[in-house]
Amino acid sequence: MNLLLLSLTPVCIILIYIYYRDKYEKEPFHLLFEGLVAGGVMVFPILYFEQLIQNLGSAFTGLGLAFWSAFMVAALVEEFFKFLAVYFLLWKNPNFNEEFDGIVYAVFVSLGFAMIENIFYVFTNESGYQVGLMRAFTAVPAHAMFGVMMGYRLGLAKFVPSKRGRFLLASFFVPFVFHGLYDFILMSHRPFLLFFFLPLVMYLLWRSLKRMSEIVKKSSFNPENLSK
Repeated sequence: MNLLLLSLTPVCIILIYIYYRDKYEKEPFHLLFEGLVAGGVMVFPILYFEQLIQNLGSAFTGLGLAFWSAFMVAALVEEFFKFLAVYFLLWKNPNFNEEFDGIVYAVFVSLGFAMIENIFYVFTNESGYQVGLMRAFTAVPAHAMFGVMMGYRLGLAKFVPSKRGRFLLASFFVPFVFHGLYDFILMSHRPFLLFFFLPLVMYLLWRSLKRMSEIVKKSSFNPENLSK
């Protein structure tokens, strides 16, 4: 039970935080739950395709293998399936009526995946408590921040039609790049690269909070939102 709580607590804290950052119109609980479940269900096709692509890179070694595993296996597959889940859940849904909604749903989908992944890592590792504590401050927040990157640009794609294609592409490409970079640093096991890990995490956190604040501030000047 303690391991389960350790796995779920960081996910719940971030979900509650994101929910309350949506100031003007809360999203329906059933849709948020669907997003969480969709992210969790994505674990199964993700595992299949990650294994498939990992086998294709069997000839790589050293930093080449780290790059392949980080970008082409983890980042590409995970962000692609999370993007599909968010897009099909949200894009044509009438509840997607403000830019911040993109962030809310993308984070819920991302943390649905992170929740199942977290449970797996914690329960299958002999040092479950240590792994759970470490992931509570690294992997789980990272998935949330990748979700913010994706959702922010999905919101722009929805409400800036003149640049829709550009922002849709960026909603996948930007989290893919940062996810790959995040994993590459860890998988490289090179001290000179690990030196950049904390600055990267701090930058991702700063950027995510800044993006959310930008949308909230912009929405606060919208008379339609103020009346809600």
